[in-house]
Amino acid sequence: MKYILNKKYWAPIAFLGMMVFSMLFTACDNSDGASKQIVISKVFLEDVNSTVPDREVSFARLGQTLRIEGSGFTGLRRVFINGYSTYFNVVFVSDNSMIVSVSADTPTIEADPAARNTIRFVNDNTETTFNFDIRSGKPAITAISNTMPNPGEIITVSGSGLTEIKKVVFPGNVTVTTGIVSDPDGEFFIVKMPSGVSDNGGSLFVEGSNGGVYSPAYFNFKKGLLLNFDGQGQHGYWGTSTSMIQPADLESATIGTGTVSQGKYVPHRPARIASFDAGKNRLSEVWTAGNGVDNWRTQLTPYIPANTPLDKVAFQFDVFVPDAWKDSGFLKICMINNFNGGEWAGAVYNYVPWIVDGKSVDFKTTGWQTVTIPLNKFYAWSKEAYTFETVLAFREAATYQNFGIYFENSNVKLKDVTGTASEVEFAAKATSVKVYTDNWRIVSLNTPVYNDFN
Repeated sequence: MKYILNKKYWAPIAFLGMMVFSMLFTACDNSDGASKQIVISKVFLEDVNSTVPDREVSFARLGQTLRIEGSGFTGLRRVFINGYSTYFNVVFVSDNSMIVSVSADTPTIEADPAARNTIRFVNDNTETTFNFDIRSGKPAITAISNTMPNPGEIITVSGSGLTEIKKVVFPGNVTVTTGIVSDPDGEFFIVKMPSGVSDNGGSLFVEGSNGGVYSPAYFNFKKGLLLNFDGQGQHGYWGTSTSMIQPADLESATIGTGTVSQGKYVPHRPARIASFDAGKNRLSEVWTAGNGVDNWRTQLTPYIPANTPLDKVAFQFDVFVPDAWKDSGFLKICMINNFNGGEWAGAVYNYVPWIVDGKSVDFKTTGWQTVTIPLNKFYAWSKEAYTFETVLAFREAATYQNFGIYFENSNVKLKDVTGTASEVEFAAKATSVKVYTDNWRIVSLNTPVYNDFN
């Protein structure tokens, strides 16, 4: 019996035949290609979100996609990046190029040293190892233990991706390449403050195995000093009230380990006061001179323009707490002299370092460390977006333009500290804690952007 195939089936069957033929041909081709040496000529980063979506590179980060050019890829069986077997889709492999993504599971600094910073291509009969830098995510700097240390003192720079740091460039282009100790997990490194760092301040530039990164531009910014009790800025005081810090209350003995005091500094519980009672505010107060002396616009705007967003401007000070501070007491930072004490609103910020994750913990320092408070954390400016001009104008309109700090010892409601609902309250206790501060300053939080491909 003779069957006549309906024409409507011809095209599908023809297409199926072509696929089978193609698979046979490809199989033969792969078999032939498996004996060819794989040669790598160029590697490109594929990034559709970049202005250069197909860029030749000498390194890649975890999660990035690469296009690799060369020859002999036909018959490719396996790819190992830093020794890690990495998936690739054969659809994107031709004899002259292939596409592969670097898995997030790829080891970097923990890779076998013999396989680190390599891509190994394997087919049936040959293999090729290509040297290529593999990095984790971009590094970031989140804090510096002291941003105005003495030369020779060791500082800790914290963040992420800070592995194998090999170079730190300080303001004034002072470069350090030796004596840097890096955390294996990249969460910090330590380095010694060199001599000759510019008093104009600026960012640290840091370079390690994950590339380069800048810190905010707040390091050694002495142009921003409001008061250091040693001639920069003017200490203001008046009257004879017990709370007023007078010049005689300032101390100058060298204190602190690692990062030590710099000349005179202020004790927020002066030696003449044995302890602070519970439930009271404005127990001590220390001020700048204010009207006719303080001029933030003249002093600061050449370096921090008035139109700078307020989250990019901060108040910094150095603090030393030799014994555990816990359960009670806080510093009220006052933008002007117009507060009675106890406020959790207005142009103030309450510094309560012993509350961490909703609990009271011991806070103490071995040496002097820097505290950074962005100006948009001051309660008056925490709900909307403002610029530095807002603060400048606010101070200029004030009757009393002194900038100062109270020590207060009233009850603390957790909701006031965190800004989120809570019924937790820390009842005040009498305290004899020692808290010292120095080097009050306004700094910029602007951070230069490091481009991997300058």
